[in-house]
Amino acid sequence: MKYFLILLLPLLLSCQEAQEISPNLDVPAWAHDAIWYQIFTERFRNGDPVNDPTLHDIEGSWPFLTPEGWAPTRWTQDWYRQEDWAEETGEPFYRTVQMRRYGGDLQGVLDRLDYLATLGVTALYFNPINDSPSLHKYDARSYRHVDRNFGPDPRGDEAIAAAEDPVDADTWQWTAADSLFLVVVDEAHQRGMRVIMDYSWNHTGSTFWAWKDVLEKQQASEYASWYDIASFDDPATPDTNEFYYHGWVGVKTLPETREVGTGGETRGVFEGTLDPLFAQHVYNVTRRWMDPNGDGDPSDGIDGFRLDVAESVPFGFWRDFRRFVRGINPEAYLVGEVWWTAFPHHMTDPAPWLQGDIFDAVMNYRWYMPTRSFFAQTPPFLSATDYVAHLDSVERGFGPTFRKAMMNLAASHDTPRIGTSLYNGGLYKYQKNPRGNPEFKVDRPDARTDEIRLMVLLQQFTYPGAPHIWMGDEVGMWGGDDPDPRKPLVWSDLTYEDETTHPFGLARRHDKVAPDTALFAVYKRLIALRKQHMRLLVDGDLHYLVADDARRLLAYERVLGDARAIVLFNASDEAHEVTIPATDGAYAEVFPDRSPAALSPEANTIMIAPRTGKLWIKE
Repeated sequence: MKYFLILLLPLLLSCQEAQEISPNLDVPAWAHDAIWYQIFTERFRNGDPVNDPTLHDIEGSWPFLTPEGWAPTRWTQDWYRQEDWAEETGEPFYRTVQMRRYGGDLQGVLDRLDYLATLGVTALYFNPINDSPSLHKYDARSYRHVDRNFGPDPRGDEAIAAAEDPVDADTWQWTAADSLFLVVVDEAHQRGMRVIMDYSWNHTGSTFWAWKDVLEKQQASEYASWYDIASFDDPATPDTNEFYYHGWVGVKTLPETREVGTGGETRGVFEGTLDPLFAQHVYNVTRRWMDPNGDGDPSDGIDGFRLDVAESVPFGFWRDFRRFVRGINPEAYLVGEVWWTAFPHHMTDPAPWLQGDIFDAVMNYRWYMPTRSFFAQTPPFLSATDYVAHLDSVERGFGPTFRKAMMNLAASHDTPRIGTSLYNGGLYKYQKNPRGNPEFKVDRPDARTDEIRLMVLLQQFTYPGAPHIWMGDEVGMWGGDDPDPRKPLVWSDLTYEDETTHPFGLARRHDKVAPDTALFAVYKRLIALRKQHMRLLVDGDLHYLVADDARRLLAYERVLGDARAIVLFNASDEAHEVTIPATDGAYAEVFPDRSPAALSPEANTIMIAPRTGKLWIKE
């Protein structure tokens, strides 16, 4: 009977509005109000130099070099300048940069939680912190432990992990890094911040303990069923290795986990599940972080998960995973990475994942792609009415409770930073660093880009969906696509080398590296406005007032009862006079200025400067 109900659930859900589904499947209300900040721990802050990685710690990570003299890179070094050890390898920048470690750790996060509180952040999304040899941690060495170099005792943590039975959760201990992460969670909660962790159940790393057992024992390994293995080595042919397996997008350091009952489908909307023994391990890891002391009260645990490459995991597993997670914490938030159907033109429609039985939201790159096109005039060069139509189209197929919880992001660890993205134009994410485009601009974005960025941010913080900040964007950091958006964070108490180097030795402008305090103030102001008018800007209806293609003007209002907000943009290069149909009462300008001049039915024609956005509020 249970399995019949599981199969029937999607049909039942399709007959209901998303907001009418059972309470156990509702989107947590806190996710609607979240101000997200994404932390890539290795590049956030080095709070404890004693735990910095060694070559031993990064063994098994690409590009598998062991240069003599290797050491963690100085936090303040010019990004494109190679270290002495890197130059001695004779390898190019984009190869040796993957070996860099800066020593960012959880003590660094703990030391700067008040910085995030001052900014106004209410939710933290951690890129993977599971133990791993790489800088990005998607190649897990262990799911159950925090990376040894993120805590105060790397060698002690390594010994603890080695003494455990990795399958038997009853033998798992708390390492020093694990315990420090729980302190971070507690301190974040005390500051009113939620915390989610990033995991990939689609693959492990090649140094993962179960995969190493498979490599040694082949089909005799008790973990062989965990992985998508096409053929094993035949010991009768000592000169040939027939062992063949599938790595994520062909990357052999990321062996894929095995899917069951999929009918041959491996991506997109497809049924099936994961190997049951592997799934049980996933559930044990999940429970560990959601209820650390096992007392049935999840308040000491994390508040949800960001799920990597979610479109490559079967729907059956995701439904089971949601039920398991919600059984521990009914208020847990699940956000999936559902991205490309055909790069670089078509993104995947996330609606099938947002029907109440899988995720609460996805990383909403589909919001940023048309937003960038309209404000920065990048392909496909959207007009105002085109932009409205594109925004409408990306929100079809799922209810308003999911729209309000979407993680609306302008940049991440996987994309160019917002300033660099707007500055370079062209297709989104296509040839967006010097490797693919020798004319790519690696320098600090110009003043025109700064104006465009302010319009994008105003739209982000006044539009349905939860605003997301990729760490460092709030202080004006720049950089192209991976690995260039992963520079170490720029802090005001550190003195940085000027950026003078180009990765291919080309001429470039020399740029001073320091926090953009004016931009930080803009982020802080927009966050404060969203919080001050939270119900209006989160729950209010959205109506478009102006969409003038010829003059590139756009205006919309948010309406909730008697409260109203009007947002106006001039995305053109000329000043324009515009009449806004303000319905009733006086609207005070609150961004970019706190202007005494009000917008009202009697005074609703204004002159707006080029590349400018304005926000008025009436309550």
